[in-house]
Amino acid sequence: MKKTIKVLLTALLTGCFSFAAQAEMIDEVVKRGTLRVGTDPVFMPLQMRDKRGDIVGFEVDLNKAMAKAMGVKLEIVSIAFDGIIPGLLTDKFDLIAAGMTLTQERNLKIGFSEPFISVGQTLLIRKELAGDVKSYKDLNNEKYQIASKIGTTGEIVAKRLMSRARYHNFDTADEALVDLVNGKIDGFVFDSTYNLIALEKRGAGKLIHLDEPFTYEPLAFGLKRDDQASINWINNWLVQIKHDGTYDRLYNKWFKNTDWMKDME
Repeated sequence: MKKTIKVLLTALLTGCFSFAAQAEMIDEVVKRGTLRVGTDPVFMPLQMRDKRGDIVGFEVDLNKAMAKAMGVKLEIVSIAFDGIIPGLLTDKFDLIAAGMTLTQERNLKIGFSEPFISVGQTLLIRKELAGDVKSYKDLNNEKYQIASKIGTTGEIVAKRLMSRARYHNFDTADEALVDLVNGKIDGFVFDSTYNLIALEKRGAGKLIHLDEPFTYEPLAFGLKRDDQASINWINNWLVQIKHDGTYDRLYNKWFKNTDWMKDME
């Protein structure tokens, strides 16, 4: 009996020490004095580069507010979207903030905060198709060519809901938009927030935005899966900024006002 109790205590203590050895992100960040955020700066207006090469946007401003609340500096780490989860898991940065949709597949690999915004996939199409294409269902035809950015939920949705169309993936959304504007493809599937801005910035008079979202996309911050203390801190911080006016101020800056566009690349 004593031997059994000793074994149980040893297991419990080992587990406790093992858990303690896995320092929470929030503690490491405060100790270091810097919050390192991984992002792919191509999701207008969440994160993008301005004419000076600086990474700016709604989610970037949220990260700045988050770092300020932690009492630390913010460091943005630019990385291709398809490498962003491996980057987090290999400690290249502390947090993913890249317009990432909280999906069950991703949630098997990493943890997520509560969503900070919800969007959906929409379609940009060539204006010549206005009479024939009224929704994504109309593009589900082998005569059409569609595209999205590789590694995104737009790619998943395009292949699943428009499987009959010929699909092209692109490393960047901008590359896909160039082909769409030039008539090389017929439709582009991406987040509604991006498509709304892209239409005004690059596709005015050339493209049509079918702006009714046909998916539900909760966007959230990604962390290591077992770091519940940091996830809890971020969730509480999100509640705070949604009640003290910070969230609305930043949302209006990027979504209700388009003055920032003149400073973009």
